[in-house]
Amino acid sequence: MPIRPLPPELINQIAAGEVIERPASVVKELVENSIDAGARRIEVDIEQGGSRLIRVRDDGGGIPRDELALAVASHATSKIGSFDDLERVASMGFRGEALASVSSVARFALTSRSTGEDAAWRIEVDGGRLQEARPAQHPPGTTIEVRDLFYNVPARRKFLRAERTEFAHIDDLLKSLALAREGVDIRLSHNGKPVRLLKPARDEHAALARVAEVLGPEFPGQSLRVDHEAAGLRLSGWVGLPTASRSQADQQYFYVNGRLVRDRIVAHAVRQAYADVLFHGRHPVFVLFLTLDPVGVDVNVHPAKSEVRFREQRLIHDFLFRTLHEALAQTRAGVAAAAGEGSVAMVGTVGSGFVQPGFTATQSSAPPMAAWPQAGSQSRLTLGVRDEPLAGYATLFGSTASAPRPSTSWTPPADNEPESGGDVPPLGYAIAQLKNIYVLAENEHGMVLVDMHAAHERITYEKLKNGRVTANLRSQMLLVPLSIAVSAREAAAAEEHADALGEWGLELSRSGPSGVVVRRIPSLLEGADVAQLTRDVLGELAQHGSSRRLEELENELLSTMACHGSVRAGRRLGIPEMNALLREMEATERSGQCNHGRPTWVQLSLGELDRLFLRGR
Repeated sequence: MPIRPLPPELINQIAAGEVIERPASVVKELVENSIDAGARRIEVDIEQGGSRLIRVRDDGGGIPRDELALAVASHATSKIGSFDDLERVASMGFRGEALASVSSVARFALTSRSTGEDAAWRIEVDGGRLQEARPAQHPPGTTIEVRDLFYNVPARRKFLRAERTEFAHIDDLLKSLALAREGVDIRLSHNGKPVRLLKPARDEHAALARVAEVLGPEFPGQSLRVDHEAAGLRLSGWVGLPTASRSQADQQYFYVNGRLVRDRIVAHAVRQAYADVLFHGRHPVFVLFLTLDPVGVDVNVHPAKSEVRFREQRLIHDFLFRTLHEALAQTRAGVAAAAGEGSVAMVGTVGSGFVQPGFTATQSSAPPMAAWPQAGSQSRLTLGVRDEPLAGYATLFGSTASAPRPSTSWTPPADNEPESGGDVPPLGYAIAQLKNIYVLAENEHGMVLVDMHAAHERITYEKLKNGRVTANLRSQMLLVPLSIAVSAREAAAAEEHADALGEWGLELSRSGPSGVVVRRIPSLLEGADVAQLTRDVLGELAQHGSSRRLEELENELLSTMACHGSVRAGRRLGIPEMNALLREMEATERSGQCNHGRPTWVQLSLGELDRLFLRGR
């Protein structure tokens, strides 16, 4: 068969195979065009899951009559006009392929009236054949109708799923777009019946209400508000508490300059930020918006524009990880009870590098730890376990005496009651112990139940981590240096990050194009598989530009140490000891979960207790 150019209709059908996968793909392209046109109201009508009809109506700027034919032509767009424009794309669409692709595999009609014109015009395309424009009645804006999708491509049509499944994809798509465009009124109907009405959000409260409509009404009370800016980057949105995690990653929304994307750098940073507080096999819930200069991100990566490529990947990764990691560190036990909503505001400073954020519990009225009522006449009390679990692990630090010894004691007020007119701590005061496992306490909201082993395990774990940071980390020289074969990319990463690895006690040197030599390892990891550890670390460095593998392994060992050094279930505690535990929980980062991600405490409000006994009915 000789080489010859393909006809335009076939070219568009081939392009449709990349852009138009199912009815939801059509809706995505049409709604994004409406958003780019400045629409404030978008109506989407679906019939038979989109296989029979997809109609999108908006009140945007419209399309002039002399541009209607160009609108359905291949690679014709109003979004960009030069390579510089492509590098600074701020619109949702820019390829000029969507309408041409859709019209080549469906019966297509476009009716539009641009701003300032007296009449609307309509064009129709049937299987790629364009008809002449004719006058029509239409308010300012555009309506696009797509009928009988894939009618001329039977092989594609038979792969469509059931009507309910296809419509569910459309519904999920519109919810994801609504989160990023909170000022746009979005309405969805199916087979003539209204299904979803997403009203525009004019303020923060209304925006959170829209998030709750998408993620569920319980999400606002189980999330942290994040807003941090540094190094020309801004991260805002909501992250779910570890206790609000899910068994699947179906409620994770990440937007880059308003565009919903999937990116391995982002996924890795979020996973690492939650690593210390999330139960194994669970997935966090979040709605996050990353804003940066369009020059810093390439959106021309995937035909469906669902993937991006960051020019400064390491900066993005570190910014996301540190921001989320510090936000989650504020999930102290009792914060939600004191705040009513788990809302944490982040305050940062714009600079050339990452600035460590300061956190303020915006809704909490709880006083600082120093304000809790205390009685100086009573001697200090402890939980009866080893005050310093580091003492048994002298190989970790050069001198345990130089490491801080955080106090595990607290002096309760007289008779374990607050002074007259004094503030009640978030977790209140201990009342009793249940089965030598749980601590029962009373606070302003009702009853608090604490798993004493899980809570003390987290407290001990955080002290061990802080001790590791403040003390000198010991490393151990290998008797015989270990040569390891790695890829050329990993060997280059070892050479580039040699100083950073040395700070963690791992001394590497490059021994050729695809080899490294390990000479020293952290003392804490003695007995570990050095070759596999090195490959894991270098693999992460080569792929993400950073690695926390050494830290994660050491944290696993510290977690085990904390578990063995914590008060055990079955141990009888006195009231002063239980109060000491409650005060430690309030002062310890991430104390809402144990080292394995399980909750350490629950709050039962007075209203919940009344409902258990049918009081007030």
